[in-house]
Amino acid sequence: MIRAASVQFNHVPGDKESNLETIRNFCKEAADRRVEIIAFPEMCITGYWHVRKLNRESIEGLSEKVPSGPSVQALCELAEKHQMIIGAGLIECSEDGNLFNSYAVVHPNGQVNCHRKLHCFISEHMSSGDDYTVFDSHLGHRIGILTCYDNNLIENVRMTTLKGADILLAPHQTGGCASGSPHGMKVIDLKLWENRFKDPEQIEKEFRGPNGRGWLMRWLPSRAHDNGIFIVFSNGVGLDDDEVRTGNAMIIDPYGRILEETWRVGDAMVVADLDMDLLATSSGRRWMRGRRPELYRKIAIPSGDEISVREARFS
Repeated sequence: MIRAASVQFNHVPGDKESNLETIRNFCKEAADRRVEIIAFPEMCITGYWHVRKLNRESIEGLSEKVPSGPSVQALCELAEKHQMIIGAGLIECSEDGNLFNSYAVVHPNGQVNCHRKLHCFISEHMSSGDDYTVFDSHLGHRIGILTCYDNNLIENVRMTTLKGADILLAPHQTGGCASGSPHGMKVIDLKLWENRFKDPEQIEKEFRGPNGRGWLMRWLPSRAHDNGIFIVFSNGVGLDDDEVRTGNAMIIDPYGRILEETWRVGDAMVVADLDMDLLATSSGRRWMRGRRPELYRKIAIPSGDEISVREARFS
């Protein structure tokens, strides 16, 4: 068994110290519950949706080097203190000056792994990563990372699994998005969030409905089932600039079953024990051994219809 935790929280845009304090508090609570690996949301250290309005200089001001920057070093201290693997998102500035939507995972022994979002659309000033991130851990199992949009493309989850991931950390900032699709997510009335204490039933209905959990249920459990992996889904919750994130932090097993979840309208953490013995017998993992790769070559050949990530997201 591996005890995992997923956190949803309402970050403060641009206030890294405040967001790190929230992370510290959740890590302490997780340590008290003997959690071994904990996932926080996408770009929760720097803030997310407001970044689309910033110029390059302002984004650079929020960014940090990984792993030498102060935020990742703070995570390293927490990981050593609590003997826990910790994942959290931020804006990374690479050695050559490129900016990335990155997700750092730090280990008790000082190991740091970093995933650069493969499909970054938040800002024209930020770049997309070009590699999958799967790594060994002291827990005896390999861990992979895919950030938000990365998980929407089935090829990314399959590739991460083929590289040996048993557990997928899936940090998001989603729910209540203007999806541009008539049958996709839609924005949530900001007044429902503002009135959440007076009328909790209405905003919870949104969190559990087609703009939140209902949308996730169309695809997220199938990513776990079809690949035979555990998924730790973390997400923002509440007001994110002019949109409302729906939280729905959850942990899913290799059969696509939800082990723990929340639709709480506020910061929250869910904890579940991952029975790693389920991996070998899971349907997806068994079926993958019967793949016929020679039939799938066309997947890796450009069709000529490809467009940029930003065009795909905002069209």
